[in-house]
Amino acid sequence: MKKKIAILGSTGSIGIQTLDVIRKNKELFTAEILIAGQNSNLLIKQAKTFKPKIVVINDESKYLYVKKHLKNQKTKVFAGKKEVINVVKNKSIDTVVSAVVGYSGLEPTISAIKAGKNIALANKETLVVAGELINNLIKKYKVKMYPIDSEHSAIYQCILGEEKNKYEKIILTASGGPFRGFKLSQLEKVTPHEALNHPKWKMGKKISIDSATLMNKGLEVIEAKWLFDIDPSNIEVVIHPEAIVHSMIQFVDGSIKAQLGVPDMKIPIQFALTSPYRIESNFPRLSLNKKLSLNFEKPDLNTFKNLKLAFQAIKEGGNKPCILNAANEVVVDSFLKKEIKFLEMSNVIEECLNKIEYIANLNFKDYVEIDRKTRILTKKLINK
Repeated sequence: MKKKIAILGSTGSIGIQTLDVIRKNKELFTAEILIAGQNSNLLIKQAKTFKPKIVVINDESKYLYVKKHLKNQKTKVFAGKKEVINVVKNKSIDTVVSAVVGYSGLEPTISAIKAGKNIALANKETLVVAGELINNLIKKYKVKMYPIDSEHSAIYQCILGEEKNKYEKIILTASGGPFRGFKLSQLEKVTPHEALNHPKWKMGKKISIDSATLMNKGLEVIEAKWLFDIDPSNIEVVIHPEAIVHSMIQFVDGSIKAQLGVPDMKIPIQFALTSPYRIESNFPRLSLNKKLSLNFEKPDLNTFKNLKLAFQAIKEGGNKPCILNAANEVVVDSFLKKEIKFLEMSNVIEECLNKIEYIANLNFKDYVEIDRKTRILTKKLINK
């Protein structure tokens, strides 16, 4: 039987590439439900192409516009946050691809898990904000979570079949972003345009800025802790500018196993949907017959302080990762609007981590409240 997919964030970079995987494997998958934030025109185009059972536009002001353009097909149209949370429970779907960016992915992902849906996770913030809660829900509702992030997919692929072998370290690779090798003085005047110009990956604006500050790698450290049940002290980050080795694991005997491939997100997306099996694809291949260099270097935590802040946040635990994520989302948005300078982002995040009271044990409402308080404080610090 075909696997029926709901895509939470169908008009974003990962959502678009997921639909490309579905298009090329029509005998295996159907796009049953498409959920978008504001991009109504692309959602309409996707709906006309894939003819899903349901589409949801989160921006309620665009509901009538979407409905009008889809009136000649059977697709049902809904709008608003409540519908996003409800639709992922639909009985007709097997798997939810959580591909939205940021905190907004948390509640619908929880809703899908409680409805017994397997999760293909690209929304790392879900685990960053509430990793312990998510893991408990996964166990309670007996669902699977498959990573889409290229680094976590690489780790997952490396440990498959190694259930009887212990590994002592996860090694996450990072390209270093557009400012690899820069000093603090060089970063003082960098612009959003320069920060968005990633040398290897084509991504959305938020994740591109996170890559430039190394916050993306910090969030991935926290995500890896929850995905693979490993102490953060056993997670290492290395800069690998070629972005060919997507990550590695080191076993207790000292051997290292790596996953290599071209920088193409469709590979981990497809594997998340077919895991633990692999299917044929026409994706670009990595040629080892050509001249190839693989370089690795230690990240500069003094210049790119966000990575250090992320390690500190997950070491302290409790509400610290939630604070880190909320503050980061606000400063990134402000940087893109040219309201704050590149280096100021880390300073504001650190101040939020220091000023907001530490809470060790949290429920869902606590996470919501911490996120709200942090965003208010972050905006005040930016505008002071």
